[in-house]
Amino acid sequence: MISLIFCLAVPLAVPVAPNYAEHVAPILIKHCVVCHRPEEVAPFSLLNYEDARKRANFIVQITQEGRMPPWKPEPDYNQFHDARVLSDDEKGVLAKWAKIGAPSGDLAKAPKPPAFESNWQLGKPDLILEMPAEFTVPAGGNDVYRCFVLPTGLKEDRTVAAIEFEPGNARVVHHALVFLDQRGLARKLDAKDAEPGFATFGGPGFLPTGGLGGWAPGSTPRRLPEGLGRMLAKGSDVVVQMHYHPSGKTEKDKSKLGIYFTPKPAENIVGLLPMLSRDIRITAGEKRYNRHVEFTVPETVRVVAMTPHMHLLGKEMKVRAITPEGREIPLVWVKDWNFNWQDTYMCKEQVEVPAGSKFVMDAWYDNSADNPLNPSTPPKEAVWGEQTTNEMCLCFISIIGKNPKSIAEVRMAALRQMVTPAMLLRILSGN
Repeated sequence: MISLIFCLAVPLAVPVAPNYAEHVAPILIKHCVVCHRPEEVAPFSLLNYEDARKRANFIVQITQEGRMPPWKPEPDYNQFHDARVLSDDEKGVLAKWAKIGAPSGDLAKAPKPPAFESNWQLGKPDLILEMPAEFTVPAGGNDVYRCFVLPTGLKEDRTVAAIEFEPGNARVVHHALVFLDQRGLARKLDAKDAEPGFATFGGPGFLPTGGLGGWAPGSTPRRLPEGLGRMLAKGSDVVVQMHYHPSGKTEKDKSKLGIYFTPKPAENIVGLLPMLSRDIRITAGEKRYNRHVEFTVPETVRVVAMTPHMHLLGKEMKVRAITPEGREIPLVWVKDWNFNWQDTYMCKEQVEVPAGSKFVMDAWYDNSADNPLNPSTPPKEAVWGEQTTNEMCLCFISIIGKNPKSIAEVRMAALRQMVTPAMLLRILSGN
């Protein structure tokens, strides 16, 4: 009897008869409509009851499978800001609602969808950079990957607290990654291409001297904690790598990037450390090809964020640090890699990695006919490169060191351990 009374006294997390207006609409507004609305990148809208009702079973399927909202890191392997994850209770509400026929409830009680403004979410940026010209995205065919060089014109070094990306045409802009180039390598690539920008797939086509993050639908711009900043050296170019998804008709895009400087020079500079392997040769048909990369860090650093990267054969990537005593420090683990949903993952708390620890990255690839994303039919041998049929093994790690000079020294120490001298020379020359 006591246990029965206790059960009756505790409210159920999932209502017995959830309806759209009171239970489902709040979930969709919180997690989905930022992408699933007119003129956005998602294939259909979820702004009203009828939009949701006719897709109720599909919504349940893709949320139960974890395909939506798109968030790839393992939940118990480090914690990140702005995680796009439905709770078990939210999934339960959606499943129960679909099972009982997707009732509307009193639509007058449904919350109003948010008003999506084109204004900058973090306020007016200190510096606004825009693509030099409109780029035409074809009506159909393969997705387009293209880099655009945006000169900053800065006469002095500045430190960056945040960026905010404003897609010029949300119907076709799938995501964007923002790199820095102090050596003019991207300008040379741009000069060789007759159209605005230059074609690329996967990486930006050169080794960046830094990075400012990225954007994907649903991303929330976030300032770095007070005292931290990314270095934007005078005369640097910002290079925005755009992923375009054809909409079915010819479209044009001219996107913008807003940059927010720190109020005063940052006390701690966040630098970019690449973990990589160019030694990739995946034979046709191989289902579980592995690349293992590691290096010993010469000084204590703090990890702020990670940006894993592979191409279409990629299946899983795990990045961690191992202390001299053998303790594992989790950084990021993506078990279900999808090239279309890559992101920069900012740690909720900075992760300290002691001097003498090993950064370790394992990446796995599937070059078999069973991989539905395999770009080659039948499968062909894949090697490192920028093309669709090539592969990459890379994770950009944002770190804080003792000072900007020490970050550069850590970066070079890592490259010397990870690649051959001849390959290091090629990387530094941009080839």
